[in-house]
Amino acid sequence: MIALDVGGTFIKGGVADADGELFHSALWSTQAEHGPDAVMDTLLGCAAELADSFRPAAAGVTVPGLVDEEYGTSVFAANLGWRDTPVRLWLAEHLGIPVAFGHDVRAGGLAEARSGAGRGSRNFLFVPVGTGIAAAVMLDGRPLTGGDSRAGELGHVVVRPGGEPCPCGGRGCLETVASAAAIARRYAAATGQEDVSARQVGERAAAGEWTAAAIWREAVEAMADGLAMAITLLDPERIVIGGGLARAGEAYLAPLRRAVEDRLGFRTGPVIVPAELGYQAGCRGAALLARDLLDGQARP
Repeated sequence: MIALDVGGTFIKGGVADADGELFHSALWSTQAEHGPDAVMDTLLGCAAELADSFRPAAAGVTVPGLVDEEYGTSVFAANLGWRDTPVRLWLAEHLGIPVAFGHDVRAGGLAEARSGAGRGSRNFLFVPVGTGIAAAVMLDGRPLTGGDSRAGELGHVVVRPGGEPCPCGGRGCLETVASAAAIARRYAAATGQEDVSARQVGERAAAGEWTAAAIWREAVEAMADGLAMAITLLDPERIVIGGGLARAGEAYLAPLRRAVEDRLGFRTGPVIVPAELGYQAGCRGAALLARDLLDGQARP
């Protein structure tokens, strides 16, 4: 099976064996700066390149944004310029093989459930914290999609009413304070220093820089507010933190655990752990979707 994880900057590709384990990987520029048609042309070209080399039985593709998993459509992906784009149909026609289609974060949650930090947990949240913030609500090993395929938009829970405007149209959404992009943006606004990443802000905070420490602390506190709400509503056994900020390790996770615990009062909170699959989670999830598709077709 071939697997493709479409992001705003890169398309991650892979080839998986019958167990869904990747044994070959590749990376291409998404070409989003050239418009939505260029992104689709790039995706089709990447898929054909892998298919020509490995002759797969099926393909899996995951995309960000709002998706309709039943119809295989990218409803809206701002970073790709896609609106109501029939990704699965066009990819299947191009390759001539069955294609599984899914949301990148939910597919990443599926991969973490089967072979990552969610192993052994029936119900957990997979929360990638990167340019944006999302969540996969994993129930009995499967992601919850919701009534309109939009479950898990944790980044757009309002945690600071009347706060900064968010591209979604709201104000004070979690993403505006706690995402990696927000941390870097707020640090630049406070110091005038551009091109300082969120991880570097965390390092400066650990070194005692007051401005960095304040922004880092605000991000952790906002994330704790969002997670506490999710815990109260969903009662997960575990929270798996992925994305770029998870790679900051205990400098991020230790204060986050304390802040979440402070908010839960009488109840015991779930264990909070880093994701294990890193940037491969979406691609591995796409491979698992393709394997599940073949398994379903093989049943009588």
